[in-house]
Amino acid sequence: MLPYGARDSYRRDPVEREVPAITLENEHLRAVFLPGLGGRLWSLVELSTGRELLHRNPVIQPANLALRDAWFAGGVEWNLGTTGHWALTCDPLHAAWVDAPYPVLRLYEYERMRGLVVQIDAALPPGSRALVVSVAVRNPRPESVPVYWWSTIAVPQTPGTRVLAPATLADHFGYAHRLTTVPYPGDPDVSRPGTWRAAADYFFHVTSETPWIAAVDAEGHGLLHTSTPRLRGRKLFGWGTSPGGDHWQRWLSGPRSPYLEIQAGLARTQLQHLALPGHTTWTWTETYRPLALPEPDAPYDRARAAVDVLVQASGQPETGPWTELPVTDVIHRGSGWGALERRAGGLPASAATPFPDDTLGAEQAPWLTLLEDGRLPGEAECVVGARWLALLRAAADPHGRYHLGLNLWSTGDRAAAL
Repeated sequence: MLPYGARDSYRRDPVEREVPAITLENEHLRAVFLPGLGGRLWSLVELSTGRELLHRNPVIQPANLALRDAWFAGGVEWNLGTTGHWALTCDPLHAAWVDAPYPVLRLYEYERMRGLVVQIDAALPPGSRALVVSVAVRNPRPESVPVYWWSTIAVPQTPGTRVLAPATLADHFGYAHRLTTVPYPGDPDVSRPGTWRAAADYFFHVTSETPWIAAVDAEGHGLLHTSTPRLRGRKLFGWGTSPGGDHWQRWLSGPRSPYLEIQAGLARTQLQHLALPGHTTWTWTETYRPLALPEPDAPYDRARAAVDVLVQASGQPETGPWTELPVTDVIHRGSGWGALERRAGGLPASAATPFPDDTLGAEQAPWLTLLEDGRLPGEAECVVGARWLALLRAAADPHGRYHLGLNLWSTGDRAAAL
């Protein structure tokens, strides 16, 4: 996972502690984000009913499920990078308010493995019954980069929870290293994950011009997610009811907190990446809204058609008008790696996603010395990339030679690395 190290310094003796949180609220919804933990959307409450629309985990308990090890369940996770739970899922992101007519929260960071800038803008415009999230992924490099994105939405699972999507086919993945295209919901009906025996993924063959996915309980109440067409993929994940799946859920959320995930991605499955051209930005908009189905037990086709009508009535989400607007007030600091990359000439300065020098810290100090003096003065966290590889080739000190080896290893040239 170069340049990242493992995130494995956690235990299972929970204690109460304060976690930074940022709240957005209008007359219909309240959304809570955790900027210190990957910017996760942790809670979305419908104010008129008091219903929590997400799986708001009673604990934050890491387990070895992410690319760097530590991962925790609940809320909406933003996954950028490569197949798996992203490298920054337990890391802090920069958070700031945007210069907009109503509160717009911007979460952003420099993702070091792919060399991309990720920007997540969230807003509850006055009168809106949906949380609007606009995402921008920028490739500042001249070369194309393989991109993977999935918005991973955890929702409560009850015995009657039903998952609906605009598809009649899905690619089933049962964790046996192969995909099988199957009818959805099929016979037996797999749209109710509380009845599954084993854990599984279903990647939907979406047919709607406005991609969507929904999860509702036995009374027809739940969450509807829609997006602009770029975010085309939709997925259902459930743990199943076997002892293994039950154990994992208790491990992550404690007793009596079952959940499932509905997800939205750039590609149709999580075994695929898309090529983001050099000096290009991809943007899309997602909406998260309460859903009330009048006939939750209607035959699947009729229930799906009812959601289709609601989606069409709501209209396709519009690309957020805030993407290029500057930030005004930084309220949470992420890492200094973006500032280091800007100093090295790899990132242009941007008022929308500023990485100022005052975010540079002890982790970046050895690399600033390399930039200025051509040597690494001591132990350093890994940094990879073409610019750093060129500098390290000229560094004769032992730490420089070691990191030259790591950089060569990251390019796949193992012989030269050794």
